[in-house]
Amino acid sequence: MSNFPVYDEVHVISDIHMGGAEPSFQVLRETKRLAGYIQWVGQQNPAGQVALVLNGDVFDTLAEKSSDYIMVDRAVEVVNSIMANPSFSGIWAALAAFVALERRTLVFIIGNHDVEISFPVVQRLIQQRLAGDNPQKRASIEFSTIGAGFSCTVGGATVYCTHGNEVDPWNFNRYEDLAKVGRRLNAGRTLTQQEWTPNAGTRMVKEVMNQVKEKYKWIDLLKPETQAAVGTLMVLDPSQAKKIGDLLSIVGRKTVDGREVNQRLSMEGFQTHEEQNATPPQLTQVLGNNLTQGMRTYASAGSQAVDAMLLQAEQNLGTPNAQLFEQDGQLGTGQLIFDRLTGWIRNIPKDEALRRAMKDWLSGDKTFDIKDKDDTYKEVTAAVGTGIDFIVTGHTHLERAIDMGSGRYYFNCGTWIRLLSFTPEMLKDQAAFQPVYKILIDGKMESIDNASFGGQPFVMNQTSAVSIKKTATGAIGSLTHVLGDGTGTPEVIKQFERS
Repeated sequence: MSNFPVYDEVHVISDIHMGGAEPSFQVLRETKRLAGYIQWVGQQNPAGQVALVLNGDVFDTLAEKSSDYIMVDRAVEVVNSIMANPSFSGIWAALAAFVALERRTLVFIIGNHDVEISFPVVQRLIQQRLAGDNPQKRASIEFSTIGAGFSCTVGGATVYCTHGNEVDPWNFNRYEDLAKVGRRLNAGRTLTQQEWTPNAGTRMVKEVMNQVKEKYKWIDLLKPETQAAVGTLMVLDPSQAKKIGDLLSIVGRKTVDGREVNQRLSMEGFQTHEEQNATPPQLTQVLGNNLTQGMRTYASAGSQAVDAMLLQAEQNLGTPNAQLFEQDGQLGTGQLIFDRLTGWIRNIPKDEALRRAMKDWLSGDKTFDIKDKDDTYKEVTAAVGTGIDFIVTGHTHLERAIDMGSGRYYFNCGTWIRLLSFTPEMLKDQAAFQPVYKILIDGKMESIDNASFGGQPFVMNQTSAVSIKKTATGAIGSLTHVLGDGTGTPEVIKQFERS
């Protein structure tokens, strides 16, 4: 028999991404709705035990103006500024009101954009903001920051919540190293950035995405981990080609993190993490079929020269900064190959290049298929024991509701940031893409917010949540959409009942 906490209701949301000093740099739009939803959760089942789980990426330090891969000395300053930012302060006020209620529990689970939440100094800051010095209120706030997720029972069913980046080789957290940073801060010491090994996803955001985002505010509304995203970034900002080329070796590789050891009191010896070669991807997987074919179509020197360039670039994927012979026998760096590759992309009209790159990015897109068994589903469900009845993840920003059989169910609670709705019609051809292209190249978030195509808003009105409630015979789990000001009953999208 487990000793997990018992609740009458558990409500889970994920990927809020509070962060960015400037409103134009913020991807969270429905802040008033979120505050209203927190208020609504607090009012449910007044006589029962109710938990609100924030399932990772609650705030987003990667969106802050800093070249640091991880906030250490400035962690308290940055998180405090996010909580005080007028764009987000209403959310924190609602959370403070929630923990002041009786029989209410607030749970923070670590993600990959808010790793600083693992630091004791940041946890104390959050507790102080939400509960002051009141010990009863403080006791209603829990933190899960060691990669263990959060488990509880509802109506006899076991519920397990985890962000989901734990199974993502681009974005996993090194929990032992995070613990060492916390130990140093508590001991009045610091950490140099040279001692920290960022994951590939963090490097992509800090080294490439944030710079592109200065002009194209919408760029991180699409998942940067998608391989064909590289082609889109090269089209939008060819000046990023050098950094993108340096990162390409990460695609097709997985990090081996099994060498971490338990050093509970250690403040030294941050692990050097090895990378293990996997099967290198084909270049078309990185740039995308449509963009690659466009290079052949628009190349003035003929497709044979382009094919030779593509072959050389592909050979360089697994060997960053390697030297190799070009077709004319000259020795050149791998980066020179990618510089020339970017030149071929420039031969395509920019609107057509972007259309092709985005068509590749969204090829086979199953964003809105809530039954799609994506990689996060496969990896998490494979790792979780059969004794768990409801699994709830986030991270991908893609909501899911899947019946696993045998009375077990999987949910992904999606995201609260903007979601862009690209239809096949919008990307069908150059003429159809023209009005979309104008909005994207304009780059401003307000233009994105106000745009509509085919009578539908470009930004979807979709903010997702998962609820699991006790019933007379067991438990019922629901994927829902929170609407309006958030204070009304959410719309049920899919429901599973376990008795």
